[in-house]
Order: sequence, then structure tokens, then C-alpha cells
Amino acid sequence: MEVELLTQQEALARQRVDMASIFAEHHVGLVRLAFIMVGDRATAEDVVQEAFARTHAGRGRLRDAGKALAYVRSAVLNGCRSVLRRRAAVFRRAVPYEPPAGSAESAALVGEERREVLLALRGLPRRQREALTLRYYFDLADDEIAATMGIGVSTVRSTIARGLAALARALGEDA
Repeated sequence: MEVELLTQQEALARQRVDMASIFAEHHVGLVRLAFIMVGDRATAEDVVQEAFARTHAGRGRLRDAGKALAYVRSAVLNGCRSVLRRRAAVFRRAVPYEPPAGSAESAALVGEERREVLLALRGLPRRQREALTLRYYFDLADDEIAATMGIGVSTVRSTIARGLAALARALGEDA
């Protein structure tokens, strides 16, 4: 009887995941993350919307309601990976990204240094790009990055170190 009651309490706790407040607080940041990963705003918004929709539909299956944001962030990264895999299969060649003229993102990326850094960042391997973005754009700690990416904390540290070294080489700076 107690096991059944505990299961009902878990189910009630899982139903209390307030996806609306998570959406309100973190939607813009997650779209920015997806934008950095996929390179265009429309696809980024689609990826984030799909991640929230799937998380909302399956919120009863979340083991820990407090980790809903980390789950959504992981879903966004996985969605970005899927988009990039589909693009790679279609194009099979590197297509440099140019932001659309007149968009808010292009206004933010006007500076030549930012453009160079973004191009160098896009040239990094996926894992390094994701780790650096989560660390320096979202200011996440190593354990949060590890949870989001599904890797170990020590792997996060080494990936970030290698990514910074590769960025320094690509930008012609001393490592």
C-alpha cells in the first residue's frame, strides 16, 4: 500500500512541473542557444518549440521536476544536432553562415571581431562548440554542462580547454 501511495505522490509531483514559467523565463535564452548551434532564427525557434512541446507532453515521466530546465536544454541541443545532421546529409559541404540583413541578430553581430569568433566557433567540432557556448554564453557550471550534454564533468573541462586552444589557433592568438 505504501509503495502505491509513494508512486501516486511521485506522479503528483511530476505533474507540478510548471512548463509555462520555465518557458517564460528561459525561452529567449534557449532560442539564442539554438541559433548559435543551427545558424538561423526560424529553425532555432522551431527546435525550441518542439523541445518544449515534447517536454510538456511527457512531463509526467520526469523523474525529478527540479531538472526540467536541464531536460529542456538537452532536448534543444539534441534537436539542433538532428537539424545539423539533416543539413549535412543534404549539402555534404560546408556552407558559411551569413546572418540575414536587417535582423536583430545581424545588428548584434555587426562587429568584425564577433563575426570572426563566430566563424571560428562554427569551425570547431560539435562537442567543443556546445561546451564553449554553454560555458561562456549561458555561464553554466561544469556539472550543469555535463548534465545538459550527457557527459562527465572531467570531459567537460577537457573539452572546454581543447576548444579554447582551437579557437586561439583559429583566431591567430597565443594559446
